Amino acid sequence: MIRLGAALRRARTIALSAGMVLAAMTVGHAEDLNRPAQNIVYFVNGTLGDKSFFDSAERGIQRVKKELSVSTQTVEGGVDPTRWESAIIDLAEGGDYDTIVLGTYTMVPMVEKIAPQFPDIRFILFDGAVDYSKCKCGNVYSILFRQNEGAYLAGVLSARLTQAGIADIAAGSPLGTVGAMQIPVIDDFLVGYEAGAKSVLPDVKVLKQYANSFSDPATGKEIAKAQFAQGAGIVFQVAGATGQGVIEAAAEAGRYAIGVDSDQALIYETSRLDTAKRIVTSVMKNVDNTVVRSVALMKEGKLPLGTAESLGLKEGAIGLADNKFTQAIVPPAVMGEVDKVKADIIAGKVKVPTAF
Repeated sequence: MIRLGAALRRARTIALSAGMVLAAMTVGHAEDLNRPAQNIVYFVNGTLGDKSFFDSAERGIQRVKKELSVSTQTVEGGVDPTRWESAIIDLAEGGDYDTIVLGTYTMVPMVEKIAPQFPDIRFILFDGAVDYSKCKCGNVYSILFRQNEGAYLAGVLSARLTQAGIADIAAGSPLGTVGAMQIPVIDDFLVGYEAGAKSVLPDVKVLKQYANSFSDPATGKEIAKAQFAQGAGIVFQVAGATGQGVIEAAAEAGRYAIGVDSDQALIYETSRLDTAKRIVTSVMKNVDNTVVRSVALMKEGKLPLGTAESLGLKEGAIGLADNKFTQAIVPPAVMGEVDKVKADIIAGKVKVPTAF
C-alpha cells in the first residue's frame, strides 16, 4: 500500500512523454478489453481504516491477489478531493496498471472525464455509475448496490426488537439513524430502513440526522448520544468512519447500534469485545465479494464493460450480518421473520422504496 504523495512521485518519474499521451488519447480503438487483468490498482478516495466501506474493498483487493493470482496495489488518495483527479491520471499514465478500481458516487465525474482518455485501461467503479450516454466509457464497468433492501431488513429487525423485551431496548422506543451526508446513496439506506421499520410498526418514530462528514467520529458520537437521550434503543449508522463514534456511543450508553458495509461486530471483537456486543447486526454492502467477482469475470472474458449492474440481496451483494453477537441479542423467532421478508424481497413480493 502506498499513499498519494509517494504514488505521484513514482508515477511522474515513469510518466509517458507528451507525444505518447497524445497518441493514447487519440487511439481509434482500444485493444481487447476482456483480456485478463494482470496489474490492478485500487485508488481509495480517502484513507483506509474506516472499519467499513473502504476497508471492505481493500479486503476484496487482497483476495484478488491471493485467490486470482493478480498483482495488486492500493493507493490512498487522502481526504483532499482536489488531488484525486490528477492522482488517477498519473496512475493511468504511468503504464503500470491495466485496471483501476475505485468507488463512490464522488468519483463518477472524474471517471467520466478520465476513462475516455485511456481506452486500453479498464475502470471498475463500485457504488456509482457513469452516464454512458454522455461519455465514451466502454472501458468502464459500473456497480450499483440495492442497499435499500438490506436496510429494509434492518428496519424490520429493529422494530421487532422494540417489542421483544430486550434489555436496554424499551418497548415503543424510537429508532435512531445517522447518515454521513444527505446524498442519494446514504438516503437509500435510510429510506429502506424506515420503510422496513414501519412495515412492522406503522407509528414508530425514526430519528434522523446527518453528520456532514464520512470521517468525523466525534460528531457521529454526539449525534448518537442525543438520539439515545431521546429514548432510542437502537441507532443505525450509515456514515463510514463517522459511524465509529455512533458505535462508541451505543457501548457507553448501554444501548445498541447497527453497523454498515462490513460485519462491524467481528471487526471490533478482537480489540473491543464490549463494544462488539452492542452491535446488533450490520447492513453489509459486500464490496469485497463484488470486487473479486468483477476481476474473476474479467479473467473469464465475461465482464460486461460499458454497462452498469445493480446488485442486491438476490445476488448476495447485500445482506445482514448474522454472527454470534446477533444471535445472542435477537430471538430466533425475530430472525425467522427477517429471513421470510428477505425471501419475499428476492421473490418480488415486497417492493422496497428507494431514494433513487
